[in-house]
Amino acid sequence: MSLDPTLRDVLVLAALVVGLLAVALAVAALLKLRTMRRDLTLLAADGDAPSFVEAVARKTEEVRALRIEVDDLAALLARTRTELADALRHVSVVRYDAFGDMGGRLSFSAAMLDDGGDGLVLTAIHGRSETRSYIKGVKGGSSEASLSPEELQAISYALKGVSS
Repeated sequence: MSLDPTLRDVLVLAALVVGLLAVALAVAALLKLRTMRRDLTLLAADGDAPSFVEAVARKTEEVRALRIEVDDLAALLARTRTELADALRHVSVVRYDAFGDMGGRLSFSAAMLDDGGDGLVLTAIHGRSETRSYIKGVKGGSSEASLSPEELQAISYALKGVSS
């Protein structure tokens, strides 16, 4: 059976186009395979060096351990803040002349309070022949005992965080 030369030329041309498409697809597949091998080489281990996947897994575990450590530190910080709330850490001293005929501001009132305004106020009144000291308890920024203006000022300054 013999084909018409025109039909044969069309079939040859079609076979040539199909062959060229197959070669183009094969070249594209080879380029893609080369890229995939290069990526795999980056991910795979080279001798003693860990693979990328192993390195990421190790770093992920390190981050997980750091998160646990940060959570522990946050809990410790919360406990420390709670404990410090009761510490006498708000302190203020007011110096003054208790008597008009003496100078040098040798008398003082010192307030030492915690975060809730609880604590004490210490007053020392210096005179010519003697010095008298008083301690008064403070609860919530005030006292059951009567307070002098200087003692009230020291408490106010301590609660505001002001030192004179």
